[in-house]
Parts: sequence; structure tokens; C-alpha cells
Amino acid sequence: MKILISNDDGYLAPGINALAAALAPIADIVVVAPDSNRSGASNSLTLDRPLSVQQAANGFYFVNGTPSDCVHVALTALLDERPDLVVSGINNGPNMGDDTLYSGTVAAATEGYLFGIPAIAFSQGAYGWEHIDDAARHARDIIQRYYEVLPRPYLLNVNIPNRPYDQLQGVVATRLGRRHQSEPVIRAQDPRGRDIYWIGPPGACRDAGEGTDFHACSQGRTSVTPLQIDLTHQSQLAALAKAFA
Repeated sequence: MKILISNDDGYLAPGINALAAALAPIADIVVVAPDSNRSGASNSLTLDRPLSVQQAANGFYFVNGTPSDCVHVALTALLDERPDLVVSGINNGPNMGDDTLYSGTVAAATEGYLFGIPAIAFSQGAYGWEHIDDAARHARDIIQRYYEVLPRPYLLNVNIPNRPYDQLQGVVATRLGRRHQSEPVIRAQDPRGRDIYWIGPPGACRDAGEGTDFHACSQGRTSVTPLQIDLTHQSQLAALAKAFA
């Protein structure tokens, strides 16, 4: 198996290093990741300047661009062969509910999916990298167990609780939960007295009931949510067509 690995925390992040180490024994891996933290980049591509690619001493490639840039450049310029799987992560913290729209981790996997390649985004359920090696081992288990059984291509969003490997409570299929709107921006001033604004933290959960990714992780279970790209509002399509007739 050939696996392309990327992330949004950057090529030096513990999550991508743990994931690469866990997957190296079962696959030919290539790591192409941002040169620095690009969290929240979503699916953006860099179109206003050229991108550069460098290789670190450990063999990882790093790009001065977004997670989507990394996978796009890898698939269209760097790799001699198409990978069997694109894997992103492991992210420092969760990517659940509405947060998937902003996530660079999910975006890197999505870019692979747009090329018709099965793709999985892995995140930890809480910040701090606790039990990251256990999460990477669990991610490997998921790939080995489910890689062959799902219709292709697929795009999976996986959130793993920060627990020791033997305390993880299994894997469950989930839907995305929902959050309240984000907290207000944090207003401050720069050294010259000009107003600056920090984006505030995400809001509390609005829908974290049974069956959601939020609920699964709170119960110590790994949530696996299948994602799709079609944003068409199907229930409004017929009414819109009738209005335009």
C-alpha cells in the first residue's frame, strides 16, 4: 500500500510524526505537509505566489502553503505513482461538527478525495498531544480494518479520544454534531495603538446527542463520520426551479 500523509499542524508536529511512524511498517509512506501551523486554512489554495518544496532530514517534504496545497502539489508534481490512500493528521485537538468546515486537517484529506482517492482525516478529541502514540496505533488499526471494505472513493473524518490504547472504547459511525456560534472576537491593540482582533474560541455544543461525533468521543469511543462534498440544498432545488420557470 502507498500512503500520502499530510496535516495542518506542520511537518514538525508530534501528530504527523507519530502517524508516519505507525504507518511506515504497513505501507510505503510519503509525507508532504505545511512548513508551519496552518490550522483553520480550510480548503484554500495559494494562487497569489509560487510554492516551494523542501525536504527535511527525516525525509518529510514541507511546503510554504496550505494543507490543500501540500496534497495538490504532491499528487500533481511530486509523486511518481498515485497513492492508494491519503491520510491527514493526527490533529492537535478535535475536528467535529461545524468545525470540519474550517479544518485544514479535513481539507488535506478532502483534496485527496477530490482526486478520486480514498482519504481519512484523523484528529484527537482534546488538545495537548496526550497519548498521541496510542492514537496513531489506533489510526493504523482503523486503516487496516476498514480500508478495503468501503465503497470508493470515500472521505472519513475520525476523532480519537485522548486515552491509552487499551482504554479506547471502540469505533462508532457518527454524524456531525452542531455548535453554537463562536465566541466573540477578542479585541486588543498592537504596540502602535491600533485595534487588532483575535478570532475567539468555538462555541459550546448545540447538538451533541447520541449518534453525533461529540457524543461518541465524550463516551471514550472513536467517531468515524463519512463526509461528502455536494453542497446542493436538495430540498430547496425543486422550489427554486419552479420559481425560475
